[in-house]
Amino acid sequence: MKMNRLGSSDIEVSEFCLGSMTWGTQNTTAEGHAQIDCALAAGINFIDTAEMYPVNPVSAETTGRTEEVIGQWFESQKRRSDVVLATKHSGEGMMHVRDGAPITSKTIPGTLEGSLKRLKTDYIDLYQFHWPNRGSYMFRKNWTYDPSGQDRAAVLANMEDCLGALQREVERGTIRAFGLSNESAWGLTQWRNAAERVGGPRAISVQNEYSLLCRMADTDVAEACINEEIDMLSFSPLAAGLLTGKYQGGAVPEGSRATYVANLGGRHTDQAALAVEAYLAVAQKHGVDPVHMALAWCCTRPFMGSVIFGATSMAQLERALGAADVTLSEELLTELDEVNRAHPLPY
Repeated sequence: MKMNRLGSSDIEVSEFCLGSMTWGTQNTTAEGHAQIDCALAAGINFIDTAEMYPVNPVSAETTGRTEEVIGQWFESQKRRSDVVLATKHSGEGMMHVRDGAPITSKTIPGTLEGSLKRLKTDYIDLYQFHWPNRGSYMFRKNWTYDPSGQDRAAVLANMEDCLGALQREVERGTIRAFGLSNESAWGLTQWRNAAERVGGPRAISVQNEYSLLCRMADTDVAEACINEEIDMLSFSPLAAGLLTGKYQGGAVPEGSRATYVANLGGRHTDQAALAVEAYLAVAQKHGVDPVHMALAWCCTRPFMGSVIFGATSMAQLERALGAADVTLSEELLTELDEVNRAHPLPY
């Protein structure tokens, strides 16, 4: 498994990261533990989670359960040092987490302590803010996103305030590095600038949705990542399963995400089906598994630190792990770009 140094840090992560958001709802504790064992045996050293997980559905009753699943694995296996562990602090609007409070210097210590307790560890390798207080254009909000109501001075003051709290945690040894999620190019740059002004950890990563079907990051976010030494951790690289082809023709496999969220978070559109058909044709032409093609393609991007994928079955996990051995030809890569131009932003 190829390893990448994450951003400007000394943290090395595998080019694929094991996502965990279904552990505790769609997956049992035992299944989550089996997935960790399998992924580590294949060379993955990176696990991503969040305090609000699991999902499908998100609920107050299950919040924190995924971190508990991981913590139980650490407790039983005694292999904390074998894992680069990332988790996330939920932000404004998640009403069953701190009554929807925004992220501030006051919420960070208690939120972090909660994650540490559930994860049964005394440190987090990568502590991420799940989404900005000011809102985000991710999750199909790009169609109506309007930043004109933002208070720039208040946004920057909050960044500086949070960085002070994060620095105190770095000094305590409870976090090694800081990352962002669902952020914009402007946000990435401002977090970096704030760290230079007041100190505190510089953001080393951004976890945004990125796949063959969702290439919003290719311009301004990519430029910010390259110039600010911030690596992307792409989530939904299979577009919530669309790029596997399993939903083509209106199919809804039993137990799939679409049985819980019918439109796959706004991704399941007629335009997406046409784009997927074109991508599947490229994979067939070149004799490549479409899952391997989609995951390996993400790894070719110059701003990519690690590609996060999840699985609800061991067969799905083992299939995804095969992407680590796949190299895509220049001809195939060119054809993928041609499909993107023909089917841009299909959801």
